[in-house]
Amino acid sequence: MIKVSKGCLGEEELAAVREAFEYGYFGLASKVIEFEEALKNYLGAKHVIATNTGTSALHLALDALGVGEGDEVIVPSLTFVASFQAIKATGATPVPCDVEYDTLLMDLKDMERRITPKTKVLMPVHYAGNPCNMEALLEIKEQYKLRVVEDAAHAFGSITSKGQKIGSFGDITCFSFDSIKNITCGEGGVVVCQEEALAELIRQKRLLGINRKSNSTAPWKERSWQFEVTIQGFRYHMSNINAAIGIEQLKKLDDFIARRREICQKYEEAFKNISGLQRLRINYHECAPHIYVIRVKDGRRNALMQFLKDRHIETGINYIPNHLHPYFRVDGLTLPETEKAYEEILTLPLHCGLSDAEVEEVIRCVKQFFEECQEV
Repeated sequence: MIKVSKGCLGEEELAAVREAFEYGYFGLASKVIEFEEALKNYLGAKHVIATNTGTSALHLALDALGVGEGDEVIVPSLTFVASFQAIKATGATPVPCDVEYDTLLMDLKDMERRITPKTKVLMPVHYAGNPCNMEALLEIKEQYKLRVVEDAAHAFGSITSKGQKIGSFGDITCFSFDSIKNITCGEGGVVVCQEEALAELIRQKRLLGINRKSNSTAPWKERSWQFEVTIQGFRYHMSNINAAIGIEQLKKLDDFIARRREICQKYEEAFKNISGLQRLRINYHECAPHIYVIRVKDGRRNALMQFLKDRHIETGINYIPNHLHPYFRVDGLTLPETEKAYEEILTLPLHCGLSDAEVEEVIRCVKQFFEECQEV
């Protein structure tokens, strides 16, 4: 089976894990700090806080901004359920918005129509690694005095049309480093922000609200086993073992991105003249692609999916729109572009473990499917 996605790890990561094992403490330790510093240098960001998952990163960011019951967060419905669950975990209400037809990114006009006095945060999703129009979004943020938390789980390594790396500017950016992302820690994520006070709050919340920097003059400050807890916190810190993997993965990122772009560009060239197939509008000189998604017209998506499966090619659907899940359903809400996309989107194999022969086999089979459709 040609896998639709997978992480690509080697001997370097195994050696790093062995070193972390030999260190003897597997929690929040030196490798986590080293990984955070490496990410700061790569992104050009002021503050990076490593977490155990990308979902935790989103929840921490929202919680640190004071998002809670009675608040609303506007987010595209076409995203992984983690975005919505992170919002719900704060007690706030996720407000689904529509996406653009040709990019599947947040439709800023539809988003703006959904802003109310209860709106506290806008959460764009950089779908497939393709950056949203952050310049326009940040203008809307300033106009309405809101905050922006970017769900950049797909977009580590992507840059905007202005040449800025996602995560190097803006309010808060959250990345995921789970097992199939552009780099992996096995499991992990980070919160990136530019404000020192906010970063300190997120760091404290990530480790159960523990404060070892109290202004108290109590003698216990000299003892490592004592501390103060003054706020609600969570056990969201990254482990030393996961950070050790991430450090080695980061060294390979440029090669990973180059290979992912190469595969996508082969797909783009091969599929550009297929009338029953719609490609997304993505600039692969800027995007660090996480997934490669096509739209299959004329109600043939499921048939293509089965056709490829029969030829041992795995595919996926990213994603079931959240407003269609029972837990997030809003009575009377329709999102036309999102719902149309859900009937057409198909994710083809994209990862650095794909050989050229496997890429060509995917292309051959997709072409064969549409050629046979024309003959019917």
